[in-house]
Amino acid sequence: MKLKLDLHEIYNKRSELEAALQAVMDEAEEKKASVIEIIPGKGSGQLKKHVLRFLDQPEMKARYHRVEKDSKNWGRIFVHFRWK
Repeated sequence: MKLKLDLHEIYNKRSELEAALQAVMDEAEEKKASVIEIIPGKGSGQLKKHVLRFLDQPEMKARYHRVEKDSKNWGRIFVHFRWK
């Protein structure tokens, strides 16, 4: 199962942004998703940096297996999970 989160609508609302990231992580754990596709868009890169900093927090890092930055599309991030 693959989940998708498009951040274009909430890019400038920090509290909604973090709530949406937290919610998609919770949903991935609940549904045992294999990957989340997060779309911060291309822009200046600030939103992508914010998402990567969010994912790099120790409590978030413990929840997923690895993060992949799409080499073909700079505006996409994949968060991979490994379930036991």
